[in-house]
Amino acid sequence: MLLLLFLLLLLLLPLLAVLWQRQPQDARLSWLAGLQHRVAAGTLCWAAAWQQRRLEQSTLHAGQSQQQALKWCLQGAQGPRGPLRGNTDISTFRNHLPLTKASQAQEEEHEGQLSPPTSTQYYGEASLQATLLGLAALNKSYPEVLAPGGTACVTPTSPWPCPLPWPWRALGQVSAPGAKRPGALLLKALRSPGLRALEGGTAAELLDVFVGLEADGEELAETIAAGNPGVPLPRRAAELREALEQGPRGLARRLWPKLQVVVTLDAGGQAEAVAALEALWCQGLAFFSPAYSASGGVVGLNLWPEQPRGLYLLPPGAPFIELLPVNKGAQEEAASTVLLAEAQKGKEYELVLTDHISLTRCCLGDVVQVVGAYNRCPVVRFVCRLGQALSVRGEDIREDVFSEGLGRAVGQWPGAKLLDHSCVESSILDSSEGSAPHYEVFVALRGLRNLSEENRDKLDHCLQEVSPRYKSLRFWGSVGPARVHLVGQGAFRELRVALAACPSSPYPPEMPRVLRHRHLAQCLQKRVVS
Repeated sequence: MLLLLFLLLLLLLPLLAVLWQRQPQDARLSWLAGLQHRVAAGTLCWAAAWQQRRLEQSTLHAGQSQQQALKWCLQGAQGPRGPLRGNTDISTFRNHLPLTKASQAQEEEHEGQLSPPTSTQYYGEASLQATLLGLAALNKSYPEVLAPGGTACVTPTSPWPCPLPWPWRALGQVSAPGAKRPGALLLKALRSPGLRALEGGTAAELLDVFVGLEADGEELAETIAAGNPGVPLPRRAAELREALEQGPRGLARRLWPKLQVVVTLDAGGQAEAVAALEALWCQGLAFFSPAYSASGGVVGLNLWPEQPRGLYLLPPGAPFIELLPVNKGAQEEAASTVLLAEAQKGKEYELVLTDHISLTRCCLGDVVQVVGAYNRCPVVRFVCRLGQALSVRGEDIREDVFSEGLGRAVGQWPGAKLLDHSCVESSILDSSEGSAPHYEVFVALRGLRNLSEENRDKLDHCLQEVSPRYKSLRFWGSVGPARVHLVGQGAFRELRVALAACPSSPYPPEMPRVLRHRHLAQCLQKRVVS
């Protein structure tokens, strides 16, 4: 189709050249931009419709589609695989490839430790499908978002899993292709008051942008006032100052009155950043994640931008996905995985991916709950990451359970809004000092500069409310009270920089809630202010 489109353009070149010469320079640029946008929009519609048809067929015949995905994995494997070579029988596959566990946390880098599959080639088709269908769904729900100059990305990374080639780059983009400096990206967006969509690689990165915008607001206003010729930039600088003076709540809508939606890519540990953005800077705006990313690759598609919380379809193509039932409170893992068509509504499962290079069946640690179905495939919501559980005496407090307890505690701290948090088991920092093992909890807050002892105690009480096992251990003195530390502005940004420097760090970067290396915990410890 693209080839036919280019051939048609070549046939029209003589006529276009004549029309081009008859136009003044400004009109030429406007006409060219309009042509680029129409070509991009038309190509997007065709490509998305083609992907939608493929998705319909593959999800209607989920069992057959997964067999084909498994065959692709086995054919791509390197080295002899005995009875597996050319054999796509699911039982044989499971019997000869036992389940293996991925890294418990993204920052662990022990030699010989298995890492989940992260090859971009492995996820290439899924990433392209997620991007095309996500753009089409976004355009359907918010028709004016992809108008020329309607979208700006303010982080060096993009929320779209697959970078799109020309002509799709013409769709709505304000930020210059290839621009990587966050300050330059934000300035470009601030100079464009007509934005309808704001993009950030992840919610945590976008949160950093808004916190930095408040801190550097006057400097940004002065830079904007210096301006570009032909644009009323002094007025825009005044608008920025006025918007900042009114505080963080609803700041995005004051800066960009036509703004409708915020686009970020969902990955582990982003829920708190989304909640903070929704409650303060991006109040009143819809949030949309085009895909769910686990271990550096796309495993779920989001076809429903209008939903307030991300719902993701698990597609039956490559990568080959299995679901491992999660039994709450059970110490042993389930006996066997299930295929996508066998998933049951309401149940929780751990995602299992098969690496087509090394042929390993890797339990990712990401737990999802089935909330519906799309043809024969499950629609899920993300629940938690098993590798982010706290356990100093075998209590095993899951990520979602701890977040619930922390949320209850913060709700009792007057004026406080939680921006971010991470936990460390006391043995990592050698902080027990003869007392019972406990949790060291580092929090970043908005609206509270000091934590009283009464406030600190509330977290421990709330954890006992949400976890009977923790309450029992606290009663017997086997576990000491959680210790809460307030960190200063920029502490978690420094932590993310340290995490990104790890060789095994995936994109998008997952935000760990439990740190298992001392040097990373010390990034937060040295920034404690209360």
